[in-house]
Amino acid sequence: MPLALLALAIGAFGIGATEFVIMGLLPEVAETFSVSIPTAGYLATGYALGVVIGAPVLAVAGARVSRKRMLMALMGLFIAGNALSAAAPVFAVMLAGRVVASLAHGAFFGIGAIVAAGLVAPHKRAGAISLMFTGLTVANVIGVPLGTWLGQQVSWRATFAVIAGIGVIALAGVAALVPHRVGEQTGDEAPAPAPAGGLRGELAALRDPQVLLAMAMTVLGFGGVFAAITYLAPMMTGAAGYAPGSVTWLLVLFGVGMVIGNLIGGRYADRALLPMLYVSLGGLAVLLALFTATAHHKAGAALTLLLIGGFGFATVAPLQKRVLDHAAQAPTLASAVNIGAFNLGNALAAWLGGLVIAGGLGDTAPNVVGAAMTTAALGLAVLAATLERRSAATRFSPAPPSTVRTGG
Repeated sequence: MPLALLALAIGAFGIGATEFVIMGLLPEVAETFSVSIPTAGYLATGYALGVVIGAPVLAVAGARVSRKRMLMALMGLFIAGNALSAAAPVFAVMLAGRVVASLAHGAFFGIGAIVAAGLVAPHKRAGAISLMFTGLTVANVIGVPLGTWLGQQVSWRATFAVIAGIGVIALAGVAALVPHRVGEQTGDEAPAPAPAGGLRGELAALRDPQVLLAMAMTVLGFGGVFAAITYLAPMMTGAAGYAPGSVTWLLVLFGVGMVIGNLIGGRYADRALLPMLYVSLGGLAVLLALFTATAHHKAGAALTLLLIGGFGFATVAPLQKRVLDHAAQAPTLASAVNIGAFNLGNALAAWLGGLVIAGGLGDTAPNVVGAAMTTAALGLAVLAATLERRSAATRFSPAPPSTVRTGG
């Protein structure tokens, strides 16, 4: 494994920790600033919106900057945002710090995926991308529980200060280990090759039907996971009968599934990308549908949650690689926008899940929403494969013989 992947994974760990740890610290933050829990929830909403907006904007803004320098600048934003959150004197400053940190999220993963893929041979690219995302999944197993514990036992400000420190380590790692040119281990600093047509080329990649289908699969497929996970606490305490204190450990179990699924998805996507998507999306749809029943039993709920984490994150590296494969001439914007698509799917799924609960359909109803979203993503995967086969058949079909007239 190239050591540069370790630097990217550390950055991913810090980003994953800061994104999710706020969910466990909302009461402490709300008490500090004398705001309600729903108002404190804007710290999560603002972060998600910052990811969606920041991913394309910063990817375009950095198009003429080398990818290494762009990754370093993004880590600088991440450090500044978390330091601002840790020292915030009022709630508005805390919110601003969250938004500043979130701006780095989408572009870091988008550009980082390109760098990771460029560090290895073509047949190992999905695996390299998954190794970078391992940092994000491990954050959910280790970083978020530890950050929540530190915030509850010491101070939530200490949690964000530590996360800023992780950002400093990641910045140093990127500076020392990421090659100046992607795919090379030596050489002078040089801007990343500009896509054909500059910004026009980047935007043209977003018009590719296969790129758009992959992004739609991202929104619907991984969004389906968050339809269930967003409302895990009321589901597990209400339907399954778990004590509130057990929810943290159930989230750790979900995180373990994410780590395993991420590594498996990256490994097998390098061998057969579309079949890997069929298996992961199909399995995820079945599991989410079953979760409406297994959520009423402690053991069944725990096992299903582990598998949902596994099948859900097995889609991440394949979907990111598919976007890169079909936007190869101008990958930066497309890769970053696809990271934003994950967060868009999370927001959409959380909203739809809330609607069915508010409609009186019960705590397990969001699982049905998730199953429907994931089934739709599976349908898009089949459509993408069909269009790809038709395109290949048209491209390689022999031209009809021309009719030559001879006159006399």
